[in-house]
Amino acid sequence: MKNKYIAAFEAAQIESKEIPSFRAGDTLRLGVEITEGTKTRVQNFEGIVIALQGEGVSNTFTIRKISANGVGVERIFPLYTDSIKTIEVLRKGRVRRAKLH
Repeated sequence: MKNKYIAAFEAAQIESKEIPSFRAGDTLRLGVEITEGTKTRVQNFEGIVIALQGEGVSNTFTIRKISANGVGVERIFPLYTDSIKTIEVLRKGRVRRAKLH
């Protein structure tokens, strides 16, 4: 049971961000804001969605990309964070599992 003020704040957070529909197996390109000292820039992170967790404002997703020399890198992103500037679905995947760990 949530406080009505918290519920109203979470609803405003969800409405303010436009997020495309995606699921496990899809390939995404995220524009993530990186802060280095006093400068900020947007860096792309492209990979396959391997898991979706949570609901509402606490919704998170895990993306895995293959980095240099074949090293896999996994990052967990909150869906409604301000550090994600763009979400672009590059390719829809056809998988039979909800989590691809």
